[in-house]
Amino acid sequence: MGKKPVLVIMAAGMGSRYGGLKQIDPIDEFGNIIIDFSIFDAKEAGFEKVLFIIKKSIEAEFKSHIGNRISKQIEVEYVYQELDKLPADFSVPAGRVKPWGTAHAVLCCSQLIDGPFAVINADDYYGKEAFRMIYDQLMKSEDQERYQYTMIGYQLYNTLTENGHVARGVCSVDESGHLKDIHERTRIEKHGDVAEYTEDDGASWTRLEEDTIVSMNMWGFTKSIIGELEKRFSAFLKENLPVNPLKCEYFLPYVVDELLKAGKAEVTVRKSVDRWYGVTYKEDKAVVVNAIRELKDRGLYPRKLWED
Repeated sequence: MGKKPVLVIMAAGMGSRYGGLKQIDPIDEFGNIIIDFSIFDAKEAGFEKVLFIIKKSIEAEFKSHIGNRISKQIEVEYVYQELDKLPADFSVPAGRVKPWGTAHAVLCCSQLIDGPFAVINADDYYGKEAFRMIYDQLMKSEDQERYQYTMIGYQLYNTLTENGHVARGVCSVDESGHLKDIHERTRIEKHGDVAEYTEDDGASWTRLEEDTIVSMNMWGFTKSIIGELEKRFSAFLKENLPVNPLKCEYFLPYVVDELLKAGKAEVTVRKSVDRWYGVTYKEDKAVVVNAIRELKDRGLYPRKLWED
């Protein structure tokens, strides 16, 4: 049997929306935040180790508010996503503070990844089924003529907020359940019962149907993605730094889409019928709190996640 899958959690931007990790509101009466529920679900699915991608500057705060508690439940390692982690012939543009994006975050794990792994965002609630599906897929995925990757797809309308716009990777999936392409739509809004996106600051809107499948950054990869991320990062910087030095970001969907187009990867899309939850806007918090309470009422989680 191959190596056991590891869970990689992208947490470098955690707390930035809230003015610090202390300000991240618990979503139950025991002080748990969304990440606790992800770890609980991941453990239940079979994951035994988590890699947290954080920034050096939040290390002490992250460990005292989150990491130390989690490390009692599962093996934990840390990886640091820093702006100056760049290929040899590049340097950080003056004035740049924005991280380099999700593909760069995963690339920062290269020294610690030696087998299959799943990637998630730190502050998204994905649902139990998603962790089960991705773990099962990773346990049986081995690269063939093409790399064998996995994506958990969500129904777009299960991922929207009433409180503003969201960014989603909008996916096309073929009849055999494989990803055809993925496009990052950075501004999707609910208008009444309909979801629409704009690419010209609201001058025009394009409707997205209810059966639209989107990526919520829950990916399953074999180790092969690391080499591809490395190879493509320099080309990305060469192309994008001259035009957008302070804001360009190297995203996972961008690399996956390139590999699909080149015929180098095959991505199996496993569809989750669960609702996704996240606190994109502070008004979203009440929705998440109620959802977690209901899931506990239905017996999907114990009243108290972790025993002291």
